[in-house]
Amino acid sequence: MTTVSNGVNVQALLEARDALKGAPEAAQFVWKATSKWQNGVHSTITVKEFYGLGEERAHRKESVFDADHPEVFAAEDNGITPIEYLLVGLASCLTAGVASVAQNRGIQLRSVEAKLEGTHDIRGILGADSDVRNGFNDIKVTFNIDADASREDIEALVAQSQKRSAVFDALTNPTNVTVEVA
Repeated sequence: MTTVSNGVNVQALLEARDALKGAPEAAQFVWKATSKWQNGVHSTITVKEFYGLGEERAHRKESVFDADHPEVFAAEDNGITPIEYLLVGLASCLTAGVASVAQNRGIQLRSVEAKLEGTHDIRGILGADSDVRNGFNDIKVTFNIDADASREDIEALVAQSQKRSAVFDALTNPTNVTVEVA
């Protein structure tokens, strides 16, 4: 029997799943980000703290992201656009899922690459046409996966990753969002 090592501790994930079945209150997480305006449409977003397993927690290190718009929008292009961050989140969530599911199913991965394309009619965000939505019209994700598995097994990995992806769910189902001034 060959040992599969995709770098995912599936046993810990399965144990956490079982433990949280009996303690659903511990499964309530609050992910946090703080944004600070810099200039123009450039902002810096910091992610460090979160709440989970019944207490305040923090990542090992703070992550800082710059968001801006490209020069074609009369901006300085100090970072990717906010809507591109959605693609980053979706790509990383689906890819993590593929690795986790492959590990759980005993499939050795050699490489996983995802190409994402989101079509976006910017007339909506510019207010040029009130009938055009502000967000993506659609997003296409194409995986290129090299693994010790059949095409059917690889397609099943991707399908299960999609089924369990928090970001895919947030993008494809309505999420309550409250915006307020402190």
